[in-house]
Amino acid sequence: MLVGKMNSGNDGDEARSGDALDGGDQAWAAPVAAHELATVVPLPGSKSLTGRELILSALADSTGTLRAPLHSRDTNLMVEALRSFGTVIEELPGSGPYGPDLRITPVAELRGSTSVECGLAGTVMRFVPAVAALALGPTSFDGDPYARKRPMRAILEALSALGADIADDGRGALPFTVHGTGSLRGGRVELDASLSSQFVSGLLLSGARFDEGVHVVHTGDRLPSVPHIEMTLEALRARGVDADSPATGEWRVAPGPIRALDLTIEPDLSNAAPFLAAALVVGGSVTVPHWPAVTTQVGDHLRELLPKFGASVSLDGDRLTISGTGKITGVELHVPEAGELAPVLVALAALADSPSKITGIGHIRHHETDRIAALVTEIRALGGDAEELEDGIAITPAPLTGGPWRAYADHRMAQAGALIGLRVPGVMIDDIACTSKTLPEFPELWTALATGTAIDAPSEEPAEPMFFDLGNGLTV
Repeated sequence: MLVGKMNSGNDGDEARSGDALDGGDQAWAAPVAAHELATVVPLPGSKSLTGRELILSALADSTGTLRAPLHSRDTNLMVEALRSFGTVIEELPGSGPYGPDLRITPVAELRGSTSVECGLAGTVMRFVPAVAALALGPTSFDGDPYARKRPMRAILEALSALGADIADDGRGALPFTVHGTGSLRGGRVELDASLSSQFVSGLLLSGARFDEGVHVVHTGDRLPSVPHIEMTLEALRARGVDADSPATGEWRVAPGPIRALDLTIEPDLSNAAPFLAAALVVGGSVTVPHWPAVTTQVGDHLRELLPKFGASVSLDGDRLTISGTGKITGVELHVPEAGELAPVLVALAALADSPSKITGIGHIRHHETDRIAALVTEIRALGGDAEELEDGIAITPAPLTGGPWRAYADHRMAQAGALIGLRVPGVMIDDIACTSKTLPEFPELWTALATGTAIDAPSEEPAEPMFFDLGNGLTV
C-alpha cells in the first residue's frame, strides 16, 4: 500500500489553478488499474447510521450494543464527545475485521463542564449540541479550521428557541458553548434546513428527551435531504419512539423513553460509490456484499444512477454487482437527495465520452469544503473542461493528464481523484489520509482493487509507508 503523510488538518479553503505541489510535499500516487476488474469489496459500517445509533444509545433507557460500527475519525470524535458527558462506551474484544463492537451504557444524568472536538464532522457539530443542552454544565464546541466555516446558525437558533442557553457571540458557527441545565423544554420550532438535513436530525435524535418533544417545521424553499431525515425517523421508531412526518417539511418526535437495542450497522453504501464506479472506469465488475434489501442510506441510489452512465446492475441476494465496459456515457442528472455521491458522479462525468450536467447539488458547497468549486478546479487542473453552475456542474469531455489533485481535507474529494487516477496515469493526491474521516482502510482497499489483489478484510497491521522521489520536489 502506498500512503501519503497525514495532512487531514489542512484548511482546504483555497482552490488552485493547477499549480504543482509545493516542494517537499508527499502525495499519494493514485494507482492505475492493471486490467479489467473482477473484485469483491467488503465495506465497514455506515457512518450515517453509526453516528445516529451512538447518539440514541447514549440517550437510551439501558445498555445496548452496536455490532460492526464504523471506526473512523468522525465516529471516533462522536464516541469521545459522548464519553465526555459520562456515557460508558466499551470496545468488545474479538469483534469483526474492521474494529470492535461497542457496548454503550447511558448515565442517569449527563455531565457537562466539558469540551467537544468536532474535527470536520458535521454529525458531531450538529447532533451533539442538543445532547449538551440535556447535560448539566457548560460544553464548549470547536473543530478544525474549515469547520468554523460550516453553517451552524439554523440549529443553534432553533435550540435557543427550544429553551437552550447558547453563547456564540453572534457567529452562528463554531466555536460556541452550550450551557446545559439538565433538561430542555422543546416544542415547536421553525428553521431553514436548506443547507443541511443534519439541522433537522440533530433536533429529532434528542427530541424524545425534551420535556415537550420536538416538532420541526422547515421554512426554506428547498427541502433538505429527505432520505437522511427518514433514516433518523426510522432509527427512532425502531427504539419505540413516536416519530413521524405529519406533512411535507415537518417532522415530529413525541417525548418518551428511547429503548436500548443490540443491533448490527449496515455497510456504508456511500463509501461503496467509488468502488462500484470503478467498474465503469476500467471495465469488468465490482461486487459489494451484505447490501441491505431495504435501507434509508443515500448510497442505495447508486443502483439507479450508475446505469445512466452505462453500467449494468445485478442484485443477487445481498450481493450488489456493478459491471461496465470502460465506456462511460454522459448524463443529465438532478440529484438533490444524493449530494454526498456527487463527487464520484462528477469524476465519472469527467471521463465520459459526451457532455454531462449534474444539478440539484448546491448544498455540497457547504460540506467539508465547497465541493462544487473544488471539483471544477481540480478537473480543470488535469486538463478537463468543467464549469460551475448555481447548483451543480457542467462537464464537457476533454483529454485528462496526470498531475496534482488537491483533496481539501475532504474524503469525497480524495475518492474522486482516486477514481480518475484509475484511468489517468500520474494523478497525485495530496492528502489521501483524509479518507480516514469515513473509511481509514481506503488506500489499502483501493490499491488492492487496482492491482487485482484479493480483498478479504484489511490487514491488522497497515503496510509501512512507501515513498518514491519522482523529481521536481515531488515525493510519493
